[in-house]
Amino acid sequence: MSEKIQPVEDLKIETLNEDMGYFHRVGKKLHETRTKFQDLEIYETSKFGRIMRLDGVFQTSEKDEFFYHEPLSHVPGITTDGPETALVIGGGDGGAAEEILKYPTIKKVVMVELDGGVTEAAKEYLHGIHKGAFDSERFELLITDGLEYVRNTKDKFDQVFIDLTDPFGPSIELYTKQFYQSISNLLTDRGVIALHIESPITRPQLFGRLHATLKSVFSIVRPMLNYVPMYGTLWGFAVASNKLDPMALTKTQVKERIAKHKLSHLQFYNEDTHFSLMALPNYVQDILRAETPIINSGDTLPEPAGSKRNLVIAEKE
Repeated sequence: MSEKIQPVEDLKIETLNEDMGYFHRVGKKLHETRTKFQDLEIYETSKFGRIMRLDGVFQTSEKDEFFYHEPLSHVPGITTDGPETALVIGGGDGGAAEEILKYPTIKKVVMVELDGGVTEAAKEYLHGIHKGAFDSERFELLITDGLEYVRNTKDKFDQVFIDLTDPFGPSIELYTKQFYQSISNLLTDRGVIALHIESPITRPQLFGRLHATLKSVFSIVRPMLNYVPMYGTLWGFAVASNKLDPMALTKTQVKERIAKHKLSHLQFYNEDTHFSLMALPNYVQDILRAETPIINSGDTLPEPAGSKRNLVIAEKE
C-alpha cells in the first residue's frame, strides 16, 4: 500500500538562493502575529516539535535547536573555561541564553533583543527551547537596539554572542567591521565572540566576506561548520578573539572542562565535536583564502532569493 500523500497546503517553503530551497510540513498553527518589525509564526510539527518563522524564514525548533545553540555557546564557553559575564545580541528565542546559563560560573547574562514580540512569543510557546532562561535571576532582558547598546554600554563581557537574522536590510550594520570593533572594545582580557556567518554552500560569497570582516578586527578567527536541519544546509559559525584560541586546547582539556562546569545533557557538543566543528574541508578553505572585500558600515548587500521570506509568498507578489 502506498503512503498517503499529504496536502501541499501544509508545506512551508523557503528558498536558500535562486537555485535551491527546502520545505517543512507543519501542523497546527499556534500563533501568528505582526510584531513591530516582522511577521511571526509558530507551528507544531511532527518532526521538530514547535518551530518559529520570522518573515517566512525558519528560525528555530524545539528538537533541532541544539545543532545551532550548542556550538555557538560551548566552543567559546569551554575556551574561556567558564565565563562570568555574557552578552547576547538578538537571540530572542532564549536558546543561546539557556546554554550559557548552564555554566555555574555565570553571574550575569544580558540579552539585547530589538523585537519584544519575539521574546513574548518565545516565553509563551517555546519553553522547549529556552527552558525557563527568561526567569533566571542571572538573566537580564533589554528590548532595545543592539547597535546602540554596544555603542553606549560601559560594561565588559567574557562572551558576546551575535545571534541575529541574516545580514540584509537594516541588520547589515551589525555585521560590519565597525560593529565588530565596537564588540572588541566590550571584551574582557579573556573575551570571545561567537556568531553565525551564513552557509558556505548556499551563500559562499557572503560566508567569505563575513569571515574576512572578522579577520580585519580579531587576531584569532576560527570558522566552524555544522549541519542544521531547520536551515536545510551546512551552516557556518565563527569564534573570534584577540587572546584565546579554541584550537589551542587538547581533547583532554576540553573533556575536563566539560566535567568541571557540569555541562550535562548536551546533545551535540563534546570533546570530539569541539574540534570537528573547526575541521574545514578543502573547498571551504578555498573560499576563505580567496580575496574578498570586507563589509563596512553603509555597505549594502544584494538580498538573496532565500531571504525573500517564502517562495509561495514571492510567487504571489
